[in-house]
Amino acid sequence: TVQDDKNVGILAMEVYTPRCFVKQSALEQHNGIPSGKYTIGLGQEALGLITGDVEDINSICLTVVHNLLEKYQIDPKSVGRLEIGTETLVDKSKSTKTVLMQLFPDNTDMEGATVVNACYGGTSALLNAFYWCESSAWNWNDDGAVYAIVVAADIAVYDNGAARPTSGAGAVAFLVGRDAPIAFQPQARATHAQHTWDFFKPD
Repeated sequence: TVQDDKNVGILAMEVYTPRCFVKQSALEQHNGIPSGKYTIGLGQEALGLITGDVEDINSICLTVVHNLLEKYQIDPKSVGRLEIGTETLVDKSKSTKTVLMQLFPDNTDMEGATVVNACYGGTSALLNAFYWCESSAWNWNDDGAVYAIVVAADIAVYDNGAARPTSGAGAVAFLVGRDAPIAFQPQARATHAQHTWDFFKPD
């Protein structure tokens, strides 16, 4: 059972968006859509883009985690779990989590994995981190590894049509731990999962 006094939640966060973007108002005009449908209806000002081969899902995840560690002066050895939620892959066998281990050269005893799932991947990774922090697995060997880092990232590129304005690229990294100022009660949740047609993403 969950003990509320642990106050597991988000201690800090960092966001990364690409420098290249398209204004949603310009996309409205280009698509012949009434003004405000994307900017007001979707609440978006811009659509982040990855151009050329300068960035990919691994590089934007590396950037956002590096910035989190640096900005909040987090000792890499204090991280005991690293979980990535995404539906974008560079390699279908090598996980983004293992790429990020370059940022933790002296800390190989780190749990976690890349959760590959459209939309729900980031949520699942965050819930996994909450459960780890409130469980007996947290800091199990008393080595000071008391934090989890969760990254939710994606590079979504959709064909021209209704879904196009909801695409884009970006990453957010969460530092998860106990006694958090933004505490969650992950046991107070609901899940609905079923097999249904969504869209085909072969690449």
